Amino acid sequence: MAALVILIITLVVSGIGLRSPKLIERSVLRPYRVARRTGYAGLLSSAFVHANVAHLLFNLITFYSFGFPLERAIGSVKFVVLYFSALLVSGIGTCVQHRNDPAYASLGASGAILGVLFAAIVYFPRQSLYILPFPVPIPAPLFAIGYLAYSWYASRHRSGNINHDAHIFGALAGLAFVLVTDPDRFISVVRSFL
Repeated sequence: MAALVILIITLVVSGIGLRSPKLIERSVLRPYRVARRTGYAGLLSSAFVHANVAHLLFNLITFYSFGFPLERAIGSVKFVVLYFSALLVSGIGTCVQHRNDPAYASLGASGAILGVLFAAIVYFPRQSLYILPFPVPIPAPLFAIGYLAYSWYASRHRSGNINHDAHIFGALAGLAFVLVTDPDRFISVVRSFL
């Protein structure tokens, strides 16, 4: 299974990176460098390192919860294309947003994982999500709208080191992927909520 391979590689590389600041430094995405035609490797390598254990666990739990069922629904080849498309779209979006900031750096698989999450919501629109510490199930489409709204707001009022733009671009890439590869599914889900 492709999702299992991605999960294991991310876990191993991130585990090494948590003990090796040099690996993290070499792996981060630096939009300023990409805009000046260097540092392209960061578009890919940044997804396999994480800032800390909590960041890694949150991403991998989300990936595990949605990636495995989605891969079974769409197949391994489509899943890999989705994951890396969302990763690249979120990375390129980040580079456009921060191309003139030499201090800005980004890492983590959040853009790719949001692509997987939002594609999974289209394939499984009746599912509910639980967000700790709230024990109340949230319908997936409602979560999707709320999450995009929050990410948009948070990206305009920057605080902390979270790359909310990558979340937005990754989520939109996941939705666009389903629209392109399975338009009937996408349209039927949209119609069911209108």
